Formats: sequence, C-alpha cells, structure tokens
Amino acid sequence: MALAAVRFQTDRPPSHFANNVRNREGGDNYWKSIGSAWAHADSNGFNIQLQTVPLDGRITLRIASEKIK
Repeated sequence: MALAAVRFQTDRPPSHFANNVRNREGGDNYWKSIGSAWAHADSNGFNIQLQTVPLDGRITLRIASEKIK
C-alpha cells in the first residue's frame, strides 16, 4: 500500500519548527530543519508536516519565533 502525501491547508504560519538533532562528540549538536507544526485550536495537539523522517537522532519541536543556533 502506498503512502499518500498529506498537505495542510492553512493560512496560518506554523507555530513550531521541527528539527532533527544529532549529537556530535566534542562539539555542538547538529540541527537540520525537517518540517513544521501547527498547534490545534484547543492547544491539545499538533498537526506536523515533515519533509523527511530521520533514521537516527531525534526530532525536536521549537517555537517558530525562537532562533536556532
């Protein structure tokens, strides 16, 4: 069974950005932007749209107004 791409129809900008974070020994962690998230109107969840899914590392959601290093 094929997976269909999901597109969120919204006029609102994302409330959060999704990043893949990989640990690096002896240095800063590596952050790669991989998508966006929109908070539900009732603030009890998110719609998340990813351009890629990491096989290792972790996904971190940050408030869209925050600057990533």
